[in-house]
Amino acid sequence: MKLRILLFVILTTFTSSQLLAQKFGYVDTDYILSQMTEFKAAQKQLDEASQKWEQEIKSFQSEIDKMYKEYKSEEIMLSHSQREERESTIVKKEEALREFEQDKFGVNGQLFKKRQELIKPIQSKISEAILKVAKNNGLDFIFDKSANMNILYSNIKYDRSGDVLDELGVVPDKD
Repeated sequence: MKLRILLFVILTTFTSSQLLAQKFGYVDTDYILSQMTEFKAAQKQLDEASQKWEQEIKSFQSEIDKMYKEYKSEEIMLSHSQREERESTIVKKEEALREFEQDKFGVNGQLFKKRQELIKPIQSKISEAILKVAKNNGLDFIFDKSANMNILYSNIKYDRSGDVLDELGVVPDKD
């Protein structure tokens, strides 16, 4: 019995000292990204592409609306076959619009691919910098404050965002 108690005390002491030895830090990747000119440039490219495609969609939709209004105003005067032909043309145009939207904004659309192409290298660069900061500071864990971690309180002395920016060679804006 004494052996069990002694073993329990030793195990508890060892485990608690191991927990106390772990070092934590956190970063705010939203802040880090907001300070990187290459991210701002990538975001600008994505915004421009998105706006261009949205304008094309609006134009496409206007054309469909115009076709539909013309059809409705002439519907009474058209023969059955002409009505079917016009309706078919409008339906095909609407399907082409949906395909265009999917191609540009869908799950595997051009915007998604462009985002990966532009942002992935930046994320990799940040990840490498975070790893270096963790090793340089002897940290066991680094949390991301901006990634829904729900850090309700954080002591600023554990914020390593500035260290990551230093590692990336980025000078923060003076806000």
